[in-house]
Amino acid sequence: MQYTAKEQAAALSAIFQAAGLVERLAKNGQIHEEQLEPLINSLFATSPDNVEDVYGGYDNLLSGRKTLKEVLQRQADAIQADIVRYALTLIHLERKLSRNRKMLAEISQRLQRCQEQADHFGILHENVIASLASIYLDTVSTFKTRVQVSGDLRHLQNSGNADKIRAILFAGIRSAILWRQTGGSRWQLLLSRKKLLDGLNQL
Repeated sequence: MQYTAKEQAAALSAIFQAAGLVERLAKNGQIHEEQLEPLINSLFATSPDNVEDVYGGYDNLLSGRKTLKEVLQRQADAIQADIVRYALTLIHLERKLSRNRKMLAEISQRLQRCQEQADHFGILHENVIASLASIYLDTVSTFKTRVQVSGDLRHLQNSGNADKIRAILFAGIRSAILWRQTGGSRWQLLLSRKKLLDGLNQL
């Protein structure tokens, strides 16, 4: 299936939105739920009709789109190195995950159980976030390469924040899967900046 630059830019924006939320949560201990909810919802979007449906509309990716634009335009004063590092690590981890069928099957099974929790408690309930964090911890987090999160220890050692960070990273992996499915790769970040900027402008 052919995907457009717009769809690629949306998937990549979601990765950067996840990376940005992790950065803010680790350093400030607070994030906006309206930026978090579409990412958590994306984990349960198993058979969407299109990329936009995964996030419930492209408007839900505004913060990620802004960050990505700054990175692609190389606005040195605006770029935060931790966010870029998290995003690139998520893309790298997704490649490892895509080759591990056993782990993918485990994730699928556990997400189905988590969906029942979300239906009962609500998508952002602490029990749901804790379950998603647990899936990430038992699967993606076991790879040799990990996302090394930097921030304020007071926030990082808070169990609720730690769960949110892991759940967001898990959602970032989901978006990295979508990025690859739309034809994205690490090389494109370097070689197709203009195409991605065009896609962002279409969003």
